[in-house]
Amino acid sequence: MKTFKRFLSVMLVMVMLVSLVACGGTPAATPSDSSKPSSSQSSNEGKEAADEKITLSVLAGQSTTDAGIEDMIDKALAKKYPNITLNWECVDWGKDFQPKMQQYLQSGVPDIMIGKAQDIATYGSMGVLADLTGKEYISRMLDAAVPGVTLDGKVYGIVYNALYQGVYYNRKLFEENNVKVPTNLNELQAAIDKFNSLGITPFASHMVDTWSIGNVTMQFAINDVFAKNPTWGDDFRAGKVNFIDSPEYRKAYEYNKLIYDNTWTNETFSLQQTDCDARLVQGKAAMKVSGSWSIQNFLDIDENFDFGIFPFPNQTGDAKLIFEPNMCYMKSATTEHSDAVDKVFDVITGDKELALEIYNFTKTASMLKDVSPTFTNPSQKDIDEYAAQGKIIDANLGNNQLQWGGFQEENAKDIAAWLQGQATLEDALKASDARRENSKP
Repeated sequence: MKTFKRFLSVMLVMVMLVSLVACGGTPAATPSDSSKPSSSQSSNEGKEAADEKITLSVLAGQSTTDAGIEDMIDKALAKKYPNITLNWECVDWGKDFQPKMQQYLQSGVPDIMIGKAQDIATYGSMGVLADLTGKEYISRMLDAAVPGVTLDGKVYGIVYNALYQGVYYNRKLFEENNVKVPTNLNELQAAIDKFNSLGITPFASHMVDTWSIGNVTMQFAINDVFAKNPTWGDDFRAGKVNFIDSPEYRKAYEYNKLIYDNTWTNETFSLQQTDCDARLVQGKAAMKVSGSWSIQNFLDIDENFDFGIFPFPNQTGDAKLIFEPNMCYMKSATTEHSDAVDKVFDVITGDKELALEIYNFTKTASMLKDVSPTFTNPSQKDIDEYAAQGKIIDANLGNNQLQWGGFQEENAKDIAAWLQGQATLEDALKASDARRENSKP
């Protein structure tokens, strides 16, 4: 019966098109402009019967905190829209999301993509993301999150949560040993010297993960490079600046050596993140340059662990704590199930119990209005203090200037080679300059 109805529908559409041509008219939309339906189509395009079984493909580029939220979303979705099923493909955002997207660009992107806000600049400009401007679920997002997912005046993503980046520190070690929280490089060096003299490793570090090297390098660059010149990446592509002759970017690379020289040098290129985080909790190290993704590990190891956070000091002594939009939901511009995707986004943003469950599980900050996580976060008082002082800066300041996949991640590999004595610092900086064409988001 359903097949017969579809046949009748197709025949009716064909008759209507013939009639339009006979009258000298043109069809309201063709395949080339189907993303811009006429008013007569807009109310029906992408609409499915309430009981029609629909499966949506999802490419989820996950951070280390995110594995498991897909089950929470499936459960919440089943309650409101039992006819919609999500077919999840979960990958590591830092390693596999970009290569996967490159593959899908050849065959058609998934109905839903979950990446980072910085992905909007890359894929929105390619025309593969749907315009979400004016959707009700967009109004549920914090106003501060909107600019990061807006391109040419159109909103292309939903920023769902956020991470804070900086130096996490064992508050007990600092207080017991009268170590001041550093605000400049001299104070940071004094703290390093004090902990070394006590036999406490200054920095916990897991450089086996190139994403971690890439992340901390961008942290350094945001406060030393992009806070001073927000268009440094554009200038780089225009040939106005280079890595090899930029004192600021050279310094950002050199901070990695400062950490490497003051961590477990013989283990850092084999140490896994969970083991690294455990050592900070256990008092075997005093600090870790990281992000909110480590909080989950901290509290899993010791729910009473007291930790704080401060910005990694820059050369001018005015470093800010870094705020990074994390999960960003995007919709395919060519999905055959536009209405169903909107329903999924409605659940994700409108179900406050689901949001709270995800935030408490991932130990991340909310980017939805009227939803506040309830998990214990000892570093929140530090975050609140920096925010009150206006010392918060968006990670997209740098990430929207320099592409992650094919550029930042490749830079990180060269930094790793330098630290391990397989290349020089000059080699690493020159290699970055040689990848100039790959740097545009």
